[in-house]
Amino acid sequence: MGKKDSLVVGLDIGTTKICTVVGEVSDGQVNIIGLGTFPSKGLRKGVVINIESTVHSIKKAVEEAELMAGYHLTSVYAGLAGGHIKGINSHGVIAVKNREIGPNDVKRVIDAASAIAMPMDREVIHIIPQEFIVDDQDGIKDPVGMSGVRLEGRVHIVTGAITSAQNIIKCANKAGLDVDDIVLEQLGSSEAVLTPEEKDLGVAIVDIGGGTTDLVIFSNGAIKHTAVFSLAGSHITSDISMGLRTPVEEAEKIKIKYGCALASLVRKDETIEVPSVGGRKPRVLSRQTLAEIVEPRVEEILTLVHNEVVRTGFSNLLASGIVLTGGSAILEGCPELAEQIFNLPVRRGAPIGIGGLVDLVASPMYATGVGLVLYGSRNKGRSRFKVGEGNIFSKVTHRMREWIGEFF
Repeated sequence: MGKKDSLVVGLDIGTTKICTVVGEVSDGQVNIIGLGTFPSKGLRKGVVINIESTVHSIKKAVEEAELMAGYHLTSVYAGLAGGHIKGINSHGVIAVKNREIGPNDVKRVIDAASAIAMPMDREVIHIIPQEFIVDDQDGIKDPVGMSGVRLEGRVHIVTGAITSAQNIIKCANKAGLDVDDIVLEQLGSSEAVLTPEEKDLGVAIVDIGGGTTDLVIFSNGAIKHTAVFSLAGSHITSDISMGLRTPVEEAEKIKIKYGCALASLVRKDETIEVPSVGGRKPRVLSRQTLAEIVEPRVEEILTLVHNEVVRTGFSNLLASGIVLTGGSAILEGCPELAEQIFNLPVRRGAPIGIGGLVDLVASPMYATGVGLVLYGSRNKGRSRFKVGEGNIFSKVTHRMREWIGEFF
């Protein structure tokens, strides 16, 4: 395999930043060799609202990553997020013809489980096998070669709005990139920050980004639930901007530098300088005031996620607790506040299991980008959405047929 063929590129198209991560696969190890980020202007709540601005940001982020990696990048694994994402669990049953289960039987049972009524404006993004049941014996990960007369399959199906996925692909194509695959962003994050033990024991990953907060629950090594909430870091910034009467750009800087999600952690005598609008002099305010603005919004986001976990009935499965990741998870006091709300152990999740320029991406904000690279390295195949291809989503149905093969 040539050097160029061993490259895998993750493109995290976020609401606040576009992030390009370049990985090189050698002997099964993924080494990070390039990173490029650029502020994102063309998205709102994870969905593209301005094609040209998004294309410009992608080009800038890709150029920076190319410079660092020393390669011209041609294809990417693109992340997909947004409030339109919906995850559902489904179940299918088939009779086994030859008394021995073969790969075709597995495909048939997954097809049966995936045969759900789908509105015209939605498309299947992922079909993720959870477990198989052979003649009432459950908990089977790979039934190929087993004997049985009845095969059942449980799958998790992730669907999204066709137009949102099309726009992501269109933006990448206009920036001169092929899209190898579109990947649910929290699926990418989980590849980067979770250990196999956590997935087996039961864990929830909460990815608090700029425009959306993403949730995925694992138990027994399989995904049980996914959800996306349109409330995230940009709302915290907006609250600071309004509360301290300062421009949004300055509010973002103040949040990153001084923000704290738990007011009780801030000393009474700490102060911050806040720039004013309209040429007025900067003001000196108590850091406690900032924390009192930030805490209610972070609490609202985490409570929203907690209610979803309780509603789905998976709260008793989370023996490994909660992993917080995404740019907003860097806020001081975030894990402590989450522990109070979930009443479970909480840790911050930064990318693990990689080599190369590890220190560059050792932050929760790069979890999705690195995760897309790890996902791509495991599912490396031909490019499915090429530059200039018409009717992008006629390829998706074909891609779904192939997708099942990625697990076996």
